[in-house]
Amino acid sequence: MGRYAVKAGGPPATGFCRLVPSQAAVLFLAAFLLASCTGSPSSPGSAATPGGSISSSIPVSPGTGTTSGSVPPAVPQKLEIQQKLDAGLQLPWSVVFLPDGTAIVSERDSAQVKSIRDGRTTTIGEVTGVVPGGEGGLLGLALSPGFASDHWLYAYFTSATDNRIARMRLLEEPRGTLRLGSPEVVFSGISKASTHNGGRIRFGPDGFLYVGTGDSQRREQPQDTHALGGKILRLTPEGRAAPGNPFGDNPVYSYGHRNVQGLAWDSEGRLWASEFGPDVDDELNLITPGGNYGWPTVTGAPGRSGFIDAKVVWPSTSDASPSGLEIVDGVAYTGALRGERLWVVPLNGENAGSPVAYFTGEYGRLRDVAKAPDGTLWVLSNNRNPDFALILRPSS
Repeated sequence: MGRYAVKAGGPPATGFCRLVPSQAAVLFLAAFLLASCTGSPSSPGSAATPGGSISSSIPVSPGTGTTSGSVPPAVPQKLEIQQKLDAGLQLPWSVVFLPDGTAIVSERDSAQVKSIRDGRTTTIGEVTGVVPGGEGGLLGLALSPGFASDHWLYAYFTSATDNRIARMRLLEEPRGTLRLGSPEVVFSGISKASTHNGGRIRFGPDGFLYVGTGDSQRREQPQDTHALGGKILRLTPEGRAAPGNPFGDNPVYSYGHRNVQGLAWDSEGRLWASEFGPDVDDELNLITPGGNYGWPTVTGAPGRSGFIDAKVVWPSTSDASPSGLEIVDGVAYTGALRGERLWVVPLNGENAGSPVAYFTGEYGRLRDVAKAPDGTLWVLSNNRNPDFALILRPSS
């Protein structure tokens, strides 16, 4: 099991975005010209078609970067809602899928893992050692790349002392019911707080486990490559620092993050991450090994030397607070919590186009987005009333 010492203390995090006057003028004009369209409202079973009007506010701005000569993918002309699945969930945080299409869902506050199969929700088990509180609890899930043979389900959760990662056997009984084994902690020592706990985990194309952490209100951690807060970590399945990491025998893969919420890879194997800003500058970032993404010194895309600019910046967190992230056919999908919408972003190589919003204000807070084996997108709500899953089919 991996455990790393972290530094405690520090005031709650705040932040700002520094722009020199010339940069501010350029970005203001670019944001005005490229401000995102908003998809028209959609009721269950109908399609949401992007509108053509530009908002009078400046909801998003593409980040900086070199434009490639390739043609970027278009956002879907329709996001057909195949089903609004009233699954009776309570604050779901993450969804992953078994090879047969069964959805496995974590609930933050109950610490329960649930399955959804053929529209029916069943409680599989409760993860022992979870201590919910604030934004902490049972958070991200990930299936082992070798799940068909090893049956490992990984979970990121808040304990009494820290945030940690454990794995459990997820076994199918003779009658088809699922059983959750006892947790085996593989990595611990990630600092916890009432907010900024991160929590997204996902296995990458290289077979290693990537972990998004938050700064846990400790502003000194994100710029310290020997601390675990405000990072993307890269681990072996056993919880050790993965070989080839940029800082040697160290789990840190990138740093200078505030609160990473989503991880996904494009078809060329590039890692993208969604991230909460403070009260400004939510971000979609293209992740570079060893890269410094600026928090708490800078936010957004100020073009400041030594820091990597975000590819998309939402200046107002009320429009976004982007959480779970999925990439399908060169298009990124991220659920918005405060923004209460689904953001859809066309990707073009290492660059991102102008985001388009769907379902604004229709379904409340949206926590996770994940592609199912049948090609549909599942979007989890996060509203406590109880929660549901939207099952979407993108079409061009």
